[in-house]
Amino acid sequence: MVMASMSKPPEKRLRLRRKEDTDKGIGKLNPSTMKYLQINEKFEVVVAGKKKLELRAFPLPDIPENEVWANAEEMRVQGLADNSIATIRKI
Repeated sequence: MVMASMSKPPEKRLRLRRKEDTDKGIGKLNPSTMKYLQINEKFEVVVAGKKKLELRAFPLPDIPENEVWANAEEMRVQGLADNSIATIRKI
């Protein structure tokens, strides 16, 4: 097995929430979660080992640290249910 010389970016399993008032392509996260995951601009959402979404990060202190809020229609199209658990990591 070949080891990568770069360390992998931090990742965390968070709850996805469908929100009608969130714009497409935007993922709202708590600022402290963004800092922990080292997310500056974009992040990916992976469910069951399959990459589902790439979203632009939008910090919002009102959001619980264990949640990501995304556009409801965008999640529906990707087959993601409200309250799904997904792996989140920066791109």
